[in-house]
Amino acid sequence: MSAKFFLDTNIFVYSLDQTAPVKRAKAIELIREGSSTTAAVVSHQVVQEFFNVALRKMAVPMRQQDAEIYLRQVFMPLMRVTFSQELCAGALQVFSRFNLSWYDSLIVAAAQLAQCQVLYSEDMQHGQSFGSLRVVNPFL
Repeated sequence: MSAKFFLDTNIFVYSLDQTAPVKRAKAIELIREGSSTTAAVVSHQVVQEFFNVALRKMAVPMRQQDAEIYLRQVFMPLMRVTFSQELCAGALQVFSRFNLSWYDSLIVAAAQLAQCQVLYSEDMQHGQSFGSLRVVNPFL
């Protein structure tokens, strides 16, 4: 069984980005690997951030029908961390200890709650560790 890993929002955004073919290919590879092995995890926050970008900020916004399909086929199988008191408490600890932004603290806490070993993200420092969780920038 594959080790669990958490996919940050930018992975999903790059999977649709026609202007960055190398990043797009790597993002698609990570999503496919995570989906086929059930190793990937996302939280509600990733879903919210992705649709905020995909529906409003992309050069060609995602159509609502496509968003519903993406939600059902891509996100629902991966979304294993929901908003909870436990998540917020964990995020407050991360925020206090590591001085991250609140939103990054929520991402780290969600990955820790899901017992992931790796957090794939371009937004945090490559190689940084939060206990047993390690940040990996897959685009380096």
